[in-house]
Amino acid sequence: MLSETKLNILKQISGDFSRDEAIWASGYLAGLAGGSLSAAILPPLQTETTASNAVKKITLAYGTETGNSKKLATGLATIIKKKGVQVKLADLSQYKPKDLAKEEFFFVVISTQGEGEPPALAKKFYDYIHENEINLTHLKFGILALGDSSYPQFCKTGEDVDSRFEILGAQRIIPLKKCDIDYEQEAGHWIEHVFETVNKTSETSSKNISAPKVSSGRKKFQGKVSSIINLNDITSDKETYHIEIETEDILAYQPGAALGILPYNSKQIVEEIIALTGIHSQKRIETPKVTDTVEQLLQRHLNISYLLKSVVAQYAKITGHIIPEVRLSLLDLLRIYPVKNAEEFEDVLQILTGQAPRLYSISSSLEAHGDTEIHITVAKSEFFIDHQKHNGLCSGFLSEFSEGQEVEFYIQDAGHFKLPEHDKDMIMIGPGTGIAPFRSFLWERDAVGAEGRNWLFFGDRNFVSDFLYQTELQDFLKTGGLTHLDLAFSRDTAEKIYVQHKLEQKAQEVFYWLEGGASVYVCGAKEPMSRDVEETLLNIIQNEGKKTKEQALHYLEEMELSGRYAKDVY
Repeated sequence: MLSETKLNILKQISGDFSRDEAIWASGYLAGLAGGSLSAAILPPLQTETTASNAVKKITLAYGTETGNSKKLATGLATIIKKKGVQVKLADLSQYKPKDLAKEEFFFVVISTQGEGEPPALAKKFYDYIHENEINLTHLKFGILALGDSSYPQFCKTGEDVDSRFEILGAQRIIPLKKCDIDYEQEAGHWIEHVFETVNKTSETSSKNISAPKVSSGRKKFQGKVSSIINLNDITSDKETYHIEIETEDILAYQPGAALGILPYNSKQIVEEIIALTGIHSQKRIETPKVTDTVEQLLQRHLNISYLLKSVVAQYAKITGHIIPEVRLSLLDLLRIYPVKNAEEFEDVLQILTGQAPRLYSISSSLEAHGDTEIHITVAKSEFFIDHQKHNGLCSGFLSEFSEGQEVEFYIQDAGHFKLPEHDKDMIMIGPGTGIAPFRSFLWERDAVGAEGRNWLFFGDRNFVSDFLYQTELQDFLKTGGLTHLDLAFSRDTAEKIYVQHKLEQKAQEVFYWLEGGASVYVCGAKEPMSRDVEETLLNIIQNEGKKTKEQALHYLEEMELSGRYAKDVY
């Protein structure tokens, strides 16, 4: 109970509260009492938070190991309910993934454990969405990832779920939010953004309720490779291919969108697997995903290159081998832990997951290149296992294409990675193949005569051998399509210079652009590039804007929430 003195103070300050102010105050005090969320997470007082057109129901799911995600999700659900929105709180350890087909708005709070692993209780859900091709084109989602930045795989589980939902066709309506161990305030901003976004989405949907329905299936296009060019010089130790595809279909996409391709497995590897198992290559097998010949299943439909640990465990049960918890290719498994006969291998075919598509940023523009042609930029990935060189499955598959070869693809919507208004400035930071969407941006803005200024930061290893799209960029610079072009070639100097160092050198002008309303886009390698670039941006905002670290974080967060700061990293 309150003392008489405190009770009198409370009566004095609350006597003239409006109804909304009283509701907010009660929620604030309840938060203090419950201890589940600090006061920092509660949203600022708003007198019109309950909109009559607000969405009626969302699902807020959590995946937790230590209890933090559950505690946070529960607190966030309380906040959003007070705004008049019905919230279904779901534990991913109990959630049935098949119920995703019934969801419209689905938000996830999930933590990362150990070396980038999902929480043990959420692993079943995590594995299901990664091992199954679910149609999620109807789903609108957002992910709040919890982690500890002192670990190298910071928020990896949240990143994985976010990217997998996108691959499955779901629409990301708010950007992935990654929170460190002090997450309360950022989580509060996130749930406010959830409410605002679903409210707008609901209003838009209600206005278009009589619009004809469109098939939710992902449209596949058939095209032919009309040009394939290695953008690197012969002296480079890299191979980056510019690939142009022509189609008889009319294409529709926005700059920032991605092209999805389902790669085929190596014919040589498939032949080795068939020889090792003794199975007939033309025998037709029915699997949970597709029915086809053994040869076609292995080459076109099933993932055989890097099996999930859960698949390896099932393989061990089928074959009776004791296999450590590892991820191996199917060929390596068969070599080390062979099947007894062809019949046993048929059982193995049943447990293999479907081949997952790969997404590549589109590097062309409808306005500049027409609606029957599309371009992508692909770096051939190479890695070594036991001193033997291997190629990345899809990049190796694409790099071996020849002109005239047919290819099947689909288009993935741009999501949050979209051009600003024609009169707005933009800063693009894209080393290596991160240049791809920015080539699309530049061609599009040039074709439509956009008035906004364009500033590109590009980097790679060597100027002579690795300056991708050099002639085009220099032409844009000459004609004014590019206002500034800053280059960082890390191997050309004794001290390695990267794009974030070029940002630091132009700190004053960068901040001037930000204050003028410029949008910032980052595309390329997630680690360490995107993190280093973000840290540099925060330092620029803090130093040039004379702000505290917390104020700089809030400044960049507000840019992200308003769509002025977007990342497409991998």
